[in-house]
Amino acid sequence: MVAVASAVVVVGTVTGMMSALDDGRGSDEARPDVTSSPLLQPLPGVPTPSPSKTSASPSPSPSPTKAKPSPKPSKSASTKPRTEPVSVQLYRHPESQVLDWVRDHRDDPRRPLIESRIADRPAAVWFADYTPSNITARVRAVTSAGSAKDRVPVVVPYAISNRDCGGASQGGAPDLGAYDGWIDKFAAGLGSEEVIVVLEPDAIAQSDCLSEGDRAARFASLARAGRVLKAANPKARVYFDAGHSDWNTPEKQAGLLRRAGAASAASSDGIFSNVSNFNRTGDEIAYVRRTLDALGGPAGLGAVIDTSRNGNGAPADGEWCDPAGRKLGQAPTMSTGEARIDAYLWVKLPGESDGCKGAPGTFTPDYAYDLAR
Repeated sequence: MVAVASAVVVVGTVTGMMSALDDGRGSDEARPDVTSSPLLQPLPGVPTPSPSKTSASPSPSPSPTKAKPSPKPSKSASTKPRTEPVSVQLYRHPESQVLDWVRDHRDDPRRPLIESRIADRPAAVWFADYTPSNITARVRAVTSAGSAKDRVPVVVPYAISNRDCGGASQGGAPDLGAYDGWIDKFAAGLGSEEVIVVLEPDAIAQSDCLSEGDRAARFASLARAGRVLKAANPKARVYFDAGHSDWNTPEKQAGLLRRAGAASAASSDGIFSNVSNFNRTGDEIAYVRRTLDALGGPAGLGAVIDTSRNGNGAPADGEWCDPAGRKLGQAPTMSTGEARIDAYLWVKLPGESDGCKGAPGTFTPDYAYDLAR
């Protein structure tokens, strides 16, 4: 059996949940355009003795990491998908494909369910294009709007050099020096209130394709990014890429995370997992706790988990492209009731296709309705 690796697929311009790409409408606007949702790609099958315009997970190129057994259903009642209202603390950006669809299809019989269960929930805003000239203003548009509503925005910088190792989501800054400059400008838009930063999905878990020297340079750049983001806004909560429970072992991933600065309070508040993936929340909780234990660092380090499409767990056959039978997971919240789990987030916006039920990254109402009902 093959496991599913998180993957972000960018077609044309990067896509994903909500993406604040530059569309030529001015440097003060942060409207999420069509984002190419992170497409998840199967890892190579091996014996198992042992993730817009932006989207959430690594690209569709197979990851050379070992495949893990598919996640087992969690027996913990505390991690069953919730139906209670979302936390009032997280910010819902008013521009997204699903909101556009709801506004344009008031008479569609699917609209009430899609609106109440998806469109009304807060989701991440992605910044996936390398546009240093206006990135500060576009980030500020999101963070200042969140502050004005006394809500916490979730932002995703996704422009690391050699992104996706040349796969379907290739792109990003031309080199790490340029990326460092872009991050400086990104950080300048964070404001002074609380904000969650999901830093570069797949940049750490999907790094085996790099030479040792290139990997060390990327990790140094990510560690610097964390320091810059937190120095610019001490209330920013920065989380580093932990892949997901069917990718690297906790011990291996912790070693990579440590090299990238994730164990340092100066650059990190912890780790994130399951971006654009389907693994059950209970499995991800167990995985990130083991990873945090192996990582070391300050006791206050925690984790955030993408729960947007994991209500029924990952499909048994390892299908990653809009697999049938998936459901919404826990509503986004910063009150998880679980030790060391800081938030359940919707990093991948439910209803944005992986490329099978609709064009990659486009909102597909039939898919959204199936997830929501």
